Amino acid sequence: MIRDRGRIKWTSMMLPEHVKMLRDWVKEDQYEQPKEMDEQQLELMNETLSEAIEFDQTVTITYFRNHRYEIVIGKIHYWDELAQKLHVVDHFEEAHRIPIEVIVDIRMTDL
Repeated sequence: MIRDRGRIKWTSMMLPEHVKMLRDWVKEDQYEQPKEMDEQQLELMNETLSEAIEFDQTVTITYFRNHRYEIVIGKIHYWDELAQKLHVVDHFEEAHRIPIEVIVDIRMTDL
């Protein structure tokens, strides 16, 4: 039976700089690309946002940060027009300040 140890057998012959570069390359390979938004999606998100602020409803916000999509579920505290950020308070009473240009999706959530 052939027992191949994969990368383990090669790392002893590689310089630490090369090992670090390979690890960084694997990490970068898992990055996600931001989606392009069209006008209909933006208009639908704007309507949902306005309704959630007006009726103090819980929303699920998907946004792009650090090469990944992240999700926040909570209520919109207020919209900072000067900094162009949305202030959201989640169920753990933690405040999130999300820039409006990185938001990909806003949906109403029933909890």
